[in-house]
Amino acid sequence: MKLIVTVGMPGSGKDELVGIAQSMGLATLKMGDLVRDETRRRGLPVTNANVARIASEEREKHGPAVWAQRALPKLTETRMLVDGCRSDSEITVFRHHFGDLFVLAIFTSPETRHARMTSRGRSDDGAGLEEFYERDRRELKWGIGNAFTLADAMLVNEGPLDQFRRDARAALEKALARDD
Repeated sequence: MKLIVTVGMPGSGKDELVGIAQSMGLATLKMGDLVRDETRRRGLPVTNANVARIASEEREKHGPAVWAQRALPKLTETRMLVDGCRSDSEITVFRHHFGDLFVLAIFTSPETRHARMTSRGRSDDGAGLEEFYERDRRELKWGIGNAFTLADAMLVNEGPLDQFRRDARAALEKALARDD
């Protein structure tokens, strides 16, 4: 199995990368969807506060790699992209189970990410700048910074969308060609 895992802060461009991966024929799994599904399963509205609470509660109760462990049964295709790894513990779970892993980080400045999140209007993005920075602090607490240090490649997403799409496609092609 060829597994590509993305790491990136909220609003960095991971959803855009997922679309590119799908256009290249890769199956995808968004780890955030696992958390949002659990939030809905508990009968809660999908808000920033509820998703954050569920994600944190499950990490505290079951360990920092719980979401990666819950993703494992869904990783059945020969070429997949897992979007939204949040810690080095999660990367370790994927490496242990699949070995052939490529970690792709996406860096985007806080200012650019906040502007994107404000314009996309997703219910779990939060309402203002204070919530934005609180979300960043929470993700850093979960270990996303440590996950960045394990990246095999990094995309910087500060320019035009078409440039990011070209760069992302090239990075995915590189990941898929590795060890072929």
